[in-house]
Amino acid sequence: MEIRRAEEHDIEGILKLLIQVDMVHHEGRPDLFKGPATKYNAEQLQDLIGNDRTPVFVCIENGIVAGHAFCIHKRAVGDNVLTDVKTLYIDDICVDENNRKKGIGKALYEKVISYARENGFYNVTLNVWNCNPGAVRFYEKMGLLPQKITMEKIL
Repeated sequence: MEIRRAEEHDIEGILKLLIQVDMVHHEGRPDLFKGPATKYNAEQLQDLIGNDRTPVFVCIENGIVAGHAFCIHKRAVGDNVLTDVKTLYIDDICVDENNRKKGIGKALYEKVISYARENGFYNVTLNVWNCNPGAVRFYEKMGLLPQKITMEKIL
């Protein structure tokens, strides 16, 4: 297993994983997620991969992209209420459904934490959909705690 920054030749594998991510959300919330779709297209992925403020990490297992972690640098500079801290936001973590329970998710998460520490981030944050209890359990197991809760009322 190799965890590294994504490269352009990884895009096809990343797109396959993005469909899996969307389908988990579509099955949980078909009222909000179209399915099957991808959050980013190949051109957008190329831009993300090439941008140091949006690092993308991949796990390569037997020559294929078995998992990914998308991150975004965030900072609330000059906010009236929030302090000026560097946050690394995990936009997406996915492990291929055929490669789960092998430690890939944990390895990707640990790579993100290592990157955040090495680059002076104050914290790491993410959003997880309530309709994805497996992801909630995974993040809790990694030691994450709720920071805030988004609530809704469907009309």
